[in-house]
Amino acid sequence: MDATARMRPTRPGWPEVVLGGLVYLAAFGVVVTLPRIGDPALTGIVGLLVSGAMGLAAFAIAALIRIRGLAAFGIRRATPSHLLVGAGLGVASYLVGTVLSVGFILLTGFSENVQSSYQAGAAAGAVGLILSIVAGAMITPLGEEAFFRGVLANALLGVTKPWLAILLSASIFALAHGLNPVLPTAFVVGLASGFLFHRSGSLWPSVILHGVNNLTAMLVPLAVAQLASGT
Repeated sequence: MDATARMRPTRPGWPEVVLGGLVYLAAFGVVVTLPRIGDPALTGIVGLLVSGAMGLAAFAIAALIRIRGLAAFGIRRATPSHLLVGAGLGVASYLVGTVLSVGFILLTGFSENVQSSYQAGAAAGAVGLILSIVAGAMITPLGEEAFFRGVLANALLGVTKPWLAILLSASIFALAHGLNPVLPTAFVVGLASGFLFHRSGSLWPSVILHGVNNLTAMLVPLAVAQLASGT
């Protein structure tokens, strides 16, 4: 093993977190200044794609700083059992997060549905549903997990106790979603994903967890609306 390989960190550190975070914030700043799209369904689909792209951009910058092996970020094979646990925790996170979100609404009075455009995209026919699933249950989880777990939680796990690293990364992940009813669900997803990432050493179970949560959150309101309309 040469000197460069010995000096290369085995997990991301503060340079990756800081630069990746700056890229994420810069991308967010660019997004909020863009002209609004008039069609709610298209707004939702584009919003989901952008959420994933922001995370992937932050991850890409972080990965290019010092570490060339993607395994250092958790891009490694996962066991089938961890993947199954991820799917189960995805459903559980949705259920727990929904209850906490209702509590958030009751406590704060903030009842605006900030994800209405996402639901509009899923309800916009077969094409809208497919695009929403690809964007919301695949691309968004991949991008957000790559940065918030593969970089942020991963770096914190290297410098503090696991429970604190998971708690801190989940809190930052939740705040990145804004002070709204989505915050409790994002926090629960962050806790579960961080825990699973720590236990499995792989990013893929967390991506599955996040994707199942998003898919459930997308399909349940759609099913409820269809039942209510009698279709």
